[in-house]
Amino acid sequence: MRKRPVLIGLTGNIACGKSTVARMLAEKGAYVIDADAIAHEVIRKGTPAYEAILQRFGEGILGPDGEIDRRRLGEIVFRDPAALRDLESIVHPAVLIEIQQRIQSGLEAPAIVIEAIKLIESGFARACDTLWVVTCSEPEQIRRLMNDRKLTEEEARVRIRAQPPQEEKIRQADVVIDNSGDLEATRRQVEQAWHQWVERGTI
Repeated sequence: MRKRPVLIGLTGNIACGKSTVARMLAEKGAYVIDADAIAHEVIRKGTPAYEAILQRFGEGILGPDGEIDRRRLGEIVFRDPAALRDLESIVHPAVLIEIQQRIQSGLEAPAIVIEAIKLIESGFARACDTLWVVTCSEPEQIRRLMNDRKLTEEEARVRIRAQPPQEEKIRQADVVIDNSGDLEATRRQVEQAWHQWVERGTI
């Protein structure tokens, strides 16, 4: 009887490189579920989460097309911890339902990866076989946010400081992947962790 896939929880703070590691795992044959992309889908116009967010934050967060402008919303919630908690309480339940449905599509893969910035905070990490945390230095986070997302340095720092310190995630991790250096250094760490947890079957 074929064993079930290893369920890998993949997390890390903003701009640390979760998606980079997820792509490397997909190349190894993993079925990747991008919870952050799902979070964007569940707040599209017409969804229950969209209506709840609009009721909480008002029409000022909408773009010209009537969709939620995530940058405008981010400017509010990353400066107000209570507002961020309110947003997460709306979005997380809808995301978790969708993740559970998508897991069923990956049962033939050697591993299923749930990639999520709020994996631990949402409680979903407890359902995973192993927790992998991607880290990088704060100056590198700032550089990536400014280059890739066109944020100002102040906006980048606000977003970084709105999240729990990386050390809190690291303490809970089975695997820590330092993505501060070049891609080959990251790939070597991914290969080692894949061998330990998937090929050798540590669980």
